[in-house]
Amino acid sequence: MNRDDFVALALVAIGLVILSFFVRGFTQLLVGQGTAQLAQAPLVLAGFGLLVYLFVRATLSKLGVWEIHAE
Repeated sequence: MNRDDFVALALVAIGLVILSFFVRGFTQLLVGQGTAQLAQAPLVLAGFGLLVYLFVRATLSKLGVWEIHAE
């Protein structure tokens, strides 16, 4: 993985989390709070999981175990 891919994945992860808030807000207006939380959950989990992966990957890169190349 190079740095450009790492940054792109970070932007996707942050975008997923932000999108989940919009989905929850608009869905809550239409069908209620419980359904809105169910609609938001997959986006939040995907975004948070990707952020955790990127954190672990950056930590391992800093330790020299699994490098992120500067290509």
